[in-house]
Formats: sequence, structure tokens, C-alpha cells
Amino acid sequence: MQTAKKSKIKETLAKTGFFIAACASIAAVAIICLFLFANGIPAMGEIGVFKFLLGTSWKPLNNSFGIFPMILGSIYVTAGAILIGVPAGVLCAVFMARFCPQKLYRVLKPAIDLLAGIPSIVYGFFGLMVVVPLMQDIFGGSGKSMLTASLLLGIMILPTIIGVTETALRAVPENYYEGALALGATHEQSVFFVLLPAAKSGIMAGVVLGIGRAIGEAMAVSIVAGNQAIMPRGLLKGVRTLTTNIVLEMGYAADLHRDALIATAVVLFVFILLINLLFNLLKGRDKS
Repeated sequence: MQTAKKSKIKETLAKTGFFIAACASIAAVAIICLFLFANGIPAMGEIGVFKFLLGTSWKPLNNSFGIFPMILGSIYVTAGAILIGVPAGVLCAVFMARFCPQKLYRVLKPAIDLLAGIPSIVYGFFGLMVVVPLMQDIFGGSGKSMLTASLLLGIMILPTIIGVTETALRAVPENYYEGALALGATHEQSVFFVLLPAAKSGIMAGVVLGIGRAIGEAMAVSIVAGNQAIMPRGLLKGVRTLTTNIVLEMGYAADLHRDALIATAVVLFVFILLINLLFNLLKGRDKS
């Protein structure tokens, strides 16, 4: 009787703790949304929504706040990171889940986990000291460009994509693989044509998380992208993203300039919401 009572108390405390944690998480998101929209939407109204979103000139001293170059910069850099990071990350996860020898796996897995814990500023320093000079030697110029930022972000999203994809592959029931072998498929065919499609939802989740990190990265990109608040002119030219625009100018911004940067954060927040919404729609369609 005493044991049952203690067990019930522990269960009640656990439920209460989980409920408080869930409420705190929801409240934090709600407060962030309230702050962003309460300060950003009026700024958009004052500047003009279309002038703000589609304007090509960002000159705070002249009260010109057009973020279209930064929107394109974010899209291009993120797309480049996806093209570099997703194939490499998925193939690495396939190797680790189905091809990697156990001795090598014991070394490779901690190394990839370590990559996930490296601070963004360290990646940026690596990009400045290694990737930028490499780009200078190959293509000439300053080396700080859209391509450099995409390459660095592609490296940064690898641990996320590899970790989620590997987990998704290992979660596929083993009888899928064994059934493919029984039908005469080779090991490689069973992995690439049976296990990979079966783990598609998990792989998509990893890609979405990688996109979220890529589009939200600021410090590393600000070091290697060139930070030119103009329309992107090519892979080897400097570019500025939404995040770098905020981090570079928020320290000294005031009045409408500050509110315009908060409005930029609203646009970035909406981008993340749209990406997650698209993922949920695709996931729901796969289930149906």
C-alpha cells in the first residue's frame, strides 16, 4: 500500500514537471512571437510592406530599408548549403548505418557528434583561415563570397543531417532489408532502393533541421560572405543574408533602423515557419 502511494506521488510529480516544462516552452515561443510582431509589424507599416520586402536599397542613414537583396542572399546561400550538405550527409549516414566497420564506427560517430558541438564562431574562423584562402587561390578575388558561405554552411549542417538520417535508417524494421535480400536484391540495392525510401520521412526531418540551421546561421556567415548589402551578382561575389544584416547592425541601430532590423527578424521567423509547414504538408501527404 505504501509503495503504491509513493509510486502515485512520483507519477503525479513527474506529470506536473512535464506539464510545467511544456507550458514554459509554449510561453517562451509566445513571448518571442509577441515581441517580434509587436515591434516588427509597425515598422513594416511605417516603411511600407512592399517597399520593405521588395526594396533593393538598404541605406539606414537615408531611411531606405529594402531587404530584398538579403532575402535573396539567404535563399541562395541556404540552397547552396543544401546542394553541398544534403547529398554528403545522407550518403555518410548510409555508410555509417549499413556499410561502416564497427571499429571505424567507434571513431567516426564521436567525431561527427563533436562537429555538432563546435561553436559557430569556430566554424567562421576555420572558414576565414582555410576556406577563404582556398577560394582565393582557385578563383581569385577576396575569397569571401556566396560560394564560400554555402560551402561553410554545407559543412555546418552535416552533423544534423547525418545524425537524423542515421537514426531514421536504423529505425526501419530489419525485415524490410531481409525481405529485399530474399527476393534476390544485393546488399547495396536493398539499402538504396528499400531502406532509404522507407526512411524518407526521417531523412526529410533531418534536411529541414539542416535548412533551419543554415538559414538561421549568422556569425560564421558574417565572417566569410563578404557582407555586401546589394543584389547578389554571382557565386563568387559578396552577399549579405538576413541574419548577418541583423547581427552586424543591431549593436548601434536606433529608432526606425532598430525596428527595421526587428522586422527583418520577423521575415526570417516567417521563413522558418513556412519551411516547417511545407515539411508537415509533405509528411502528411506521404502518410496518406
